Amino acid sequence: MANYKEIVTKAVLGKGKKTFSHTYSVVPSCPASTVLGCWVINHTFQGVKTGDKITINGSFDVNIWYSCENDTSTEVIKERQSYQEVVTVRAKSSADSETEDIIVRSLQQPTCVETRLEDGKIFYTIEKELGVELVGDTKVKIQVDEDEEPWDSLDEEENKEDTFTQIDEDVNEDYLD
Repeated sequence: MANYKEIVTKAVLGKGKKTFSHTYSVVPSCPASTVLGCWVINHTFQGVKTGDKITINGSFDVNIWYSCENDTSTEVIKERQSYQEVVTVRAKSSADSETEDIIVRSLQQPTCVETRLEDGKIFYTIEKELGVELVGDTKVKIQVDEDEEPWDSLDEEENKEDTFTQIDEDVNEDYLD
């Protein structure tokens, strides 16, 4: 008859990913002629569980480089954008404890995918992909074989000098003939 034991361990109980896309606008200090570049840096985030949903609070810095005065000078706008995303992650198995760790990963860092000028404003679209894992205690049931494995016999170590002497005696120096 098989004997079973339960092991309590931490495991990923549920996980998922979601892509987010948001459009923001900014009014430049001098009328923009052309948007020359937009880059995103300093992305930080943290997830907290509220009920059956995960709320991700984060922020990033946006730098928009643009030309003005009929493309004769350039300016850079620096903005800090905060965001709050809510996702639902269904647990794949039941947790045995009330405490679950939430791990949020940026699968795709925030990136500017589009910019446009309209009515004196610069509109820019930021896209990011976040992954969420719920980690908690769970039980794993395993079958235990209670038959003890036989012990290996350990031989005494051979004298190294005897081994080298034996090798020298076994070498055929005329192996090419």
